[in-house]
Amino acid sequence: MKLKQVMINILGNAVKFTPEGGTVTFNVEQIQRFEQHCVLRFVMQDTGVGMSKEFIPKIFEAFSQENEVSVSRYGSTGLGMAITKSIVSMMNGEIHVESEKGVGTTFTVTVTLKVSNRSVRDEDETLPENLRMLIVDDDPVAREHEQLVAESVGIQSDIVESGEKALGMIRAKTEAGQPYQIVLTDYMMPAMDGLAFTRELRKLDRGETAVILLTGYDWEDKQEQAMQAGVDSVSSKPLFKDSLMRSVQHVLRMRSAVEPEPEQAPAEAAGEPGSLSGRRMLVVEDIELNADILMDLLDIEDIQSERAENGQVAVDMFSDHPAGYYDAILMDVRMPVMNGLDAARAIRELSRPDAGEIPIIAMTANAFDEDVQLSLQAGMNAHLSKPVEPERLYETLEQMIGRRQ
Repeated sequence: MKLKQVMINILGNAVKFTPEGGTVTFNVEQIQRFEQHCVLRFVMQDTGVGMSKEFIPKIFEAFSQENEVSVSRYGSTGLGMAITKSIVSMMNGEIHVESEKGVGTTFTVTVTLKVSNRSVRDEDETLPENLRMLIVDDDPVAREHEQLVAESVGIQSDIVESGEKALGMIRAKTEAGQPYQIVLTDYMMPAMDGLAFTRELRKLDRGETAVILLTGYDWEDKQEQAMQAGVDSVSSKPLFKDSLMRSVQHVLRMRSAVEPEPEQAPAEAAGEPGSLSGRRMLVVEDIELNADILMDLLDIEDIQSERAENGQVAVDMFSDHPAGYYDAILMDVRMPVMNGLDAARAIRELSRPDAGEIPIIAMTANAFDEDVQLSLQAGMNAHLSKPVEPERLYETLEQMIGRRQ
């Protein structure tokens, strides 16, 4: 929990101070291990506005900012970095900053932790052996990351930087008797984007290769267009192990299913009970980026969602729609205008049948016992720590919605 807060604060500032077109990278490395302890190094680097060497020692002071121009454009860094320094010190760790104006900033956090016996993957969460994947992405950093993720789940992969080169690679490997079972392609690429590439691939392979499309954009309005082009599945960037596993298992089951029913095949192929598909959530989150990520996670499971930017808007949206319109509410706790606790109380006090029954799930980056207690006292049913973990989100929604059936 403490490490999450540190990473959220540092990465939040990295995004905040990096202009459009810039890059933020996050690397984690185990640098030492002895008996039941290991040393982890977290390196967060951006290509943002950077800082002068004279200002770096002041970065951990509350509400620090280098100059008035930066304050007016970005706002101050608030208490985040002061809290970050405090947490790292409390864990007997170290935090180091390197920065150059106009070049970017690198934060390095080093902590010693006890070794966990918990596994992040279930024993039955496996893929067929000898799967071969071609990764197509014009961004060299993204290509390398996607290949590392593929290898981490046991998939052999090759990488190319364009759709044109990918088609040539696929021809060569097919002729050599080593065809790819899966192609993972980025959507936004110069010259030939992911959809154009998929259309050309379908002329070549006649639908034999599974295609997973990666995108960092809102894909809901183009879903039909993607399917028409021959895409089997759409996944959000950046790519993670669980999302890759889910997408690969989905497309393989779809292709190996015997006489699947047209309407039910996708839900069955995803390996889920299907009770979440088609449900509608109200996402209450004041930070647009956080809301977009959460709504993308919901969309992966075919869950509809609508956003309210603060608690007051959430109460109004809930009140303006008929009973049963929303199946659950995902409520950020700390928001301007009206916070999540007050919004939950207001909804519970409405004189309509679903006001007291609809599941309200609290979300907060500060998952201290006090926050959990206050959210429950305000009438919420469950609590999720931010950043929200996909599997925990789906599990909680299944539990909450299942109770209403």
